[in-house]
Amino acid sequence: MSEMRRPIIAKSKMIRARVEPGLKHDAEAVLDKLGMTPTEAITLFYKQVTLYRGLPFPVRIPNAATRKALDEARSRKNIESFDTVEAWAKEMRSL
Repeated sequence: MSEMRRPIIAKSKMIRARVEPGLKHDAEAVLDKLGMTPTEAITLFYKQVTLYRGLPFPVRIPNAATRKALDEARSRKNIESFDTVEAWAKEMRSL
């Protein structure tokens, strides 16, 4: 029984990109858990861009309410915090 083989296509183009070291580390940790290399992930992304003829996920500009909420969260304004999960759970039960 002969084995079907995919044609081997040599990879001949290189992509270079600069990203923040923490972002690179965190993303590669996720990819590792998925059993993928960064090269495989980039290839997958490029294939999806080609298939979708655009980005394979929605990219939107946040509206005014979302921008306000993001700004408040970043400045820790109007944010309730709890010392323990139990304290949070007690508060949630009382609502």
